[in-house]
Amino acid sequence: MCRNIKTLFNFEPPATHDEIRDAALQFVRKLSGTTKPSKKNEEAFNRAVDQIAEAAHELLHSMETHQHPRNREEEAAKAKARSVLRFANA
Repeated sequence: MCRNIKTLFNFEPPATHDEIRDAALQFVRKLSGTTKPSKKNEEAFNRAVDQIAEAAHELLHSMETHQHPRNREEEAAKAKARSVLRFANA
């Protein structure tokens, strides 16, 4: 599940609220071991996603770098190339 969490810092345009929330959701899914909580645990699960998304948003917007922002398309192409190499030997 955590393979779906992508680096969100230092991109142009910056990470959106939805991207940050999706990463938080993946993190909570990994920690809890479930992709869909029971009705009894749904409130705690959603609260954790909200809190982690808020912390991640604060982190991403408070960090500084002197590096040039990364290009999303270039990073996606690099990831695809790594994937091709990884699964070519399978």
